[in-house]
Amino acid sequence: MIFDHRRCELGEGPLWHPQRQQLFWFDITAGAMLSQDATGPRLWQFPEMVSAAGWVSADSLLIAGETGMILFDLPTETATPLCPLEDDIPTNRPNDGRADPQGGFWIGTMSKTEAPGCGAIYRYHRGELRRLYTGITCPNAICFTPDGQTAQFTDNAHGRVMRVALDTQGWPKSDPEVFLDLASQGRDPDGAVIAADGVLWIAEWGSSRVAAYAPDGQFLRAIDFDAPHTSCPAFGGPDLTTLYCTSALQGMDNSTRARHPDAGKTFAAQNISRGQTEHRVTP
Repeated sequence: MIFDHRRCELGEGPLWHPQRQQLFWFDITAGAMLSQDATGPRLWQFPEMVSAAGWVSADSLLIAGETGMILFDLPTETATPLCPLEDDIPTNRPNDGRADPQGGFWIGTMSKTEAPGCGAIYRYHRGELRRLYTGITCPNAICFTPDGQTAQFTDNAHGRVMRVALDTQGWPKSDPEVFLDLASQGRDPDGAVIAADGVLWIAEWGSSRVAAYAPDGQFLRAIDFDAPHTSCPAFGGPDLTTLYCTSALQGMDNSTRARHPDAGKTFAAQNISRGQTEHRVTP
């Protein structure tokens, strides 16, 4: 079903806030964060591109912006800068991001024109922003196994989902290795989340679906949505069994947009699996 009828040029970064019981997501190129609450649809406009968030408290979010990480207070709509994020590279913007089990936040950056190798993946943890990986073209699929011992991510340019072991503080302790090669299947991995049972749910750009892969990489099933460019899933709802998915209009010409009137909207599929509670960020 359609959760929200607003069409995003580049819908991304859905986050189910466990304390507010509320879904937040982004339209990156529009510089907007969207949500719904008891009053109806909500939208917060920012002076730069914003792409992903983690929850800090009932009233505050950590948000990745084009020039830095910010602490955003929802009741007052006040944005407090925390640290720069490639503010010296105006041709770059943030993309996929997610909080990790140790209280950190991973965020990827990329060229606004998708120029090869111009991005990176960073981790923000307790006031420190550390660059983890460079030479990234389009970072996505940042997610974490339920035991907190493994991170996963992809560079869309290569179509492979990577995994890396983490130490007790949440920092990588080995080199990334290939977990899932979707390029060989003609699939384009985008945003992803790992359910409580360890199954990876990943949006496959251009395939109108979110696919489930077992911890050993075996394909299990896919949930189809009426939008060519599914971009990122998130589990939410009172029992975390609703699969939300953002989508995008980006890369579609006018005739294709007309053929897919639900493209760019945010979807929900109920009773799919049970997600993990989104981890709290320690700023």
